[in-house]
Amino acid sequence: MKPAAVGLLVGAAVGGAVAVASRGPTLVEWPAKVRAGFPIVLGGLAGVTAGVKTGSLLSLARAATGRGSGPITTATPLLIGAGVVGAVAAAGSVAGRRVIGGLAAESRELDPGFATPPQDPDVTGGPGSMVSVAELGREGARFVGSVTSPDGIREVTAQEPVAAPVRVFVGFDSASTAEQRVGLAMAELRRTGAFDRSHLLIQAPAGSGYANSFPVDILEVLTRGDCAAVAVGYGLLPSFLSMNKVQLAAHTQRLLLDSIRDELRDRATRPRILLYGESLGAKVQQAAIPAGRLDLDHYGVSAALWVGTPGGEVADVFHSLCAGESYTVDRPDQLPASMPDPRPRVWFLEHDGDPVVRFRPDLLLNRPAWLPADGTRGRNVPEGMTWKPGITFAAAFVDTMFATNVKPGLFESRGHDYRADLGAVTTAAFDLPSTPEVAERLEAYLRRKEIERAERIAVA
Repeated sequence: MKPAAVGLLVGAAVGGAVAVASRGPTLVEWPAKVRAGFPIVLGGLAGVTAGVKTGSLLSLARAATGRGSGPITTATPLLIGAGVVGAVAAAGSVAGRRVIGGLAAESRELDPGFATPPQDPDVTGGPGSMVSVAELGREGARFVGSVTSPDGIREVTAQEPVAAPVRVFVGFDSASTAEQRVGLAMAELRRTGAFDRSHLLIQAPAGSGYANSFPVDILEVLTRGDCAAVAVGYGLLPSFLSMNKVQLAAHTQRLLLDSIRDELRDRATRPRILLYGESLGAKVQQAAIPAGRLDLDHYGVSAALWVGTPGGEVADVFHSLCAGESYTVDRPDQLPASMPDPRPRVWFLEHDGDPVVRFRPDLLLNRPAWLPADGTRGRNVPEGMTWKPGITFAAAFVDTMFATNVKPGLFESRGHDYRADLGAVTTAAFDLPSTPEVAERLEAYLRRKEIERAERIAVA
């Protein structure tokens, strides 16, 4: 049988086997077309690769024994192939630049519902601010424009506010360097009296500048406004396109932490320093504090909450560094009934079935701890899901693309959506005052506020 025929048979067999094996359950739901196409695409790639390699190796073996000329008999096919690959790469590069440019432009464009400068002097972009709303970008304008109102505090706590909350945000376009952005943030913190509040939350935003308002809402409500929050942007692109900015982002966070530490060094009274990072923001903030407890002491951090940290060796090492004073939960049910003494200072909220947390390069050839051979599974990890070399890696990668399915006001504790967990976990991690009745009203308030925020975003 000719090498090409053998290659076709091997390719068909391998492709068919991979396609069948690719039809198992995954961590999150996929669109129907993706679900149907995944086995075909993965099987096709595996089949073509196996078939071409088999045919080429057989052809080379025949040529070595003088029975054939090898897989390539002239330079023409090679030149044609190189030309095609070059043309495709050039076209892809141009298209990629256009897509990235479009995404950056979207991040700069303000929602009509958040484009009006705030009237609150205690937030960036308001009266007296050194940063305009236009410089905040879309996510920054949403962040400062979502500050908790006095009515919101009264609704949840049934008490009067202590102060007006402070929200500071400096966008990527607010200045040209990380040093200048942090300098603006510090000036805004001083202007608003943030250092005189009882709590100061430092949040590391995602790649596009997105800073989750949920933990800040919770802090503002439960401290009755006696708090401040600050976030400094480092880019304009979604997190999956911002992995090359982790070092810049970590540098920005470190500058901010250093500046706040220096500001508070000689003060008789200081706010409790709280850290929060979600998804890429968690990775960024952890990269800024690589030595665990020693650096937390260095910066005077009272508590840190990191949510949905992207998985990998770096995350594993950081977890181990914090093991002596950290607590990891999948959901509020796992919070301790009574806090140990000393109270955990570092908190990780990570869903068992979050693809962003579970995906990592070594899934390609190594069975992960969350898919043990004995069949035990964490919450929302399908019972029928098993590890398959190569296939699980590809499926988990696709999972990350559909890990967050957010519907305003409909909180789900699933995948990369942590809204249903943040009320209780943030309250516990930051040691905020609450009661079961307050917690119930807080949950209802957060749901309604998210719907109202979505309505403002949707305004044309």
